[in-house]
Amino acid sequence: MRRIGFVVNPVAGMGGRVGLKGTDDLVDEAKQLGAEPRAPDRAREALATLHTRAPDFALVTWGGLMGEAAAIDAGFDPEVLGHPADAEAADSARVSSETGASTGTDAPADGTAPIGETTAEDTRAAVHAFLDAGVDLVLFVGGDGTAVDVADVVTERDADTPILGVPAGVKVYSSVFAVTPRAAGRVAADFDSTEPREVNDLDEDAYREGDVQTELRGVVNVPVAEDLQSSKQTLGGDVQSLAAGFVDDVEAGVTYVLGPGGTVGAIENTLGVDGSPLGVDVYRDGELVVRDGTASEVEAALGDRNVVVVSPIGGQGFIFGRGNHQITPAVVRRSDLQVVASRNKLDSTGVLRVDTGDPELDADLAGWVRVRTGRFEEQLIQIV
Repeated sequence: MRRIGFVVNPVAGMGGRVGLKGTDDLVDEAKQLGAEPRAPDRAREALATLHTRAPDFALVTWGGLMGEAAAIDAGFDPEVLGHPADAEAADSARVSSETGASTGTDAPADGTAPIGETTAEDTRAAVHAFLDAGVDLVLFVGGDGTAVDVADVVTERDADTPILGVPAGVKVYSSVFAVTPRAAGRVAADFDSTEPREVNDLDEDAYREGDVQTELRGVVNVPVAEDLQSSKQTLGGDVQSLAAGFVDDVEAGVTYVLGPGGTVGAIENTLGVDGSPLGVDVYRDGELVVRDGTASEVEAALGDRNVVVVSPIGGQGFIFGRGNHQITPAVVRRSDLQVVASRNKLDSTGVLRVDTGDPELDADLAGWVRVRTGRFEEQLIQIV
């Protein structure tokens, strides 16, 4: 019987929909902007899949929102090896299986812990305890920063224990993550071999200024599976003709939601607007209606006809769910989809992926889509 150590970074991804492009050192600001916790729901989704496929697996975890609550909600009877350093906060962090969610406020009415009470040291302590307990896999929920915390402990201990990430952060550049929470549950249940993969982290301060600076932070063992994402690659190509063709087809009265990245940035440059390189902008009738908007600002700016314009992350293929959480399922449902990419990038990507946080929408988006690759050229590629 496999034994799995499970830990959650409860604040991972909170900064995405409010336009902060990360949550490192910005939990309070994210809360003030109305951010809601994202990681607990994704933790429950991963564990529910794991429990369906392997209900007899033994699960060890950390207290409250750092794993215990999601494990109980998913049907496990977990062994809790410890709690966050603030034991009082940990005691209050138990989420009722009846509610299945925390409020994320400073003084929750239902007795759950305030979001932001846990730290990277709590994550590291949990992983040390898991290794001491002889787990067969460390399953964690978070982003690249959480992956670094987990990998650092495994490397420090010179352990060959594999790790696997449930994607919940704003930036997910490492190749130790499954493509979706459900995929993480499937992989954790079924894997039978491992391989070395990279842990990368992004400088969030530079990222907020539009500069992508990644750093290799470690190499660790990860289950071998098809449903794992690749490391993010920067693959360009001449996008100027693509941008010119797109601008030729822009229609009056149509609202364009412009995602992050260099390809969409080339379109904005051709439109003659000063867009945000790594944010989400809204364009209509010759001007930016919203620049670097939050999810609520983007939704409020939608019109009668809307087009979401996104470009896949090179090497991974994600068009939703990585770095553009401001484009919510509600926005996608009200809009047509235009995917743009250079042919070089598309050829190296292979397939497109979506992780909107809404499994029903992900299923609706699956299938073949036309991707604009030049002034007139298009290429069919599958969203899987």
